[in-house]
Amino acid sequence: MSKRRKRLHELLLALVNKQDYFELIEDDSENLKNTFSSTDSKDFSKIIERNRKILKKYQSLVRTAVTLDALMDSENEENFKINK
Repeated sequence: MSKRRKRLHELLLALVNKQDYFELIEDDSENLKNTFSSTDSKDFSKIIERNRKILKKYQSLVRTAVTLDALMDSENEENFKINK
């Protein structure tokens, strides 16, 4: 694993650990094999919507980690130029 990738991974884990409550995506793959009644379809759409919201939160955490990593890189480059 490259240094940058490891640093991103560590930043992401730190951000996840800062969360009060970290939801996981539901796995209802068993339901995909069944035929749905109208009430089942409504429940399934709720699961999809919930998972979509969770995925957006994951994406937000990853973007934050990438941004923090880029800021750290730019700070390190700036410090390197000053110290020369």
